Amino acid sequence: MKKVLLCFIFSGGLIFFGSNLNAQQLKVGVFDLDLMVQAMPGYRAVDSLVQIYEQDSLAEEYKYYMSEYQRLDSTFKSDSVSVAEGKKSKVQLDMVSADRQKMALNLVYWQQISQNKSNNKRGQLSQPLYTQVADAYKKILAKKKYSLILKPNAYEMGFPIDNIFISVAKELKLTQLPQDLLYVGDDPDAVKQPATKQPAKTKN
Repeated sequence: MKKVLLCFIFSGGLIFFGSNLNAQQLKVGVFDLDLMVQAMPGYRAVDSLVQIYEQDSLAEEYKYYMSEYQRLDSTFKSDSVSVAEGKKSKVQLDMVSADRQKMALNLVYWQQISQNKSNNKRGQLSQPLYTQVADAYKKILAKKKYSLILKPNAYEMGFPIDNIFISVAKELKLTQLPQDLLYVGDDPDAVKQPATKQPAKTKN
């Protein structure tokens, strides 16, 4: 359903631009900044560092939350008895209860918390790569003057469209691209072969 809707939007865009095609040819390209960054050789190092961060720092943080919750839970149960016996004030018990609840929430939402921290770490480590790709992308846009840029999943395969991944890779002097990025469109710098006319069939 999503692709059908995008197809209608894209078709509508072509109709809208159709009146200007005589003055200036409509140029459509396909590109995605995140996918291009992930195709950079340096991104493997980012992946490795993020995995180390998850295994070391995040794993230790989870252990800390778990041990703190167990300690506070034990303290809460012990203090509850002391409060009942009048040996401790309820204010102290409430403070321990609040701290225990915080640790419990960290454990309950740990998957979301750890994912956010992991994403933030990945963003920090990959920032130089994003800067490199963004700069190369801007240069290509300035040269090629595209009218419309789509993401790979935003159009039906087979429509004639420029593969900006190839242009950006050349600008960055990359010698290889993943196969799934090579075939999302045509090489903008490839020499277009003129269509050959088929000889007319003669009637017998």
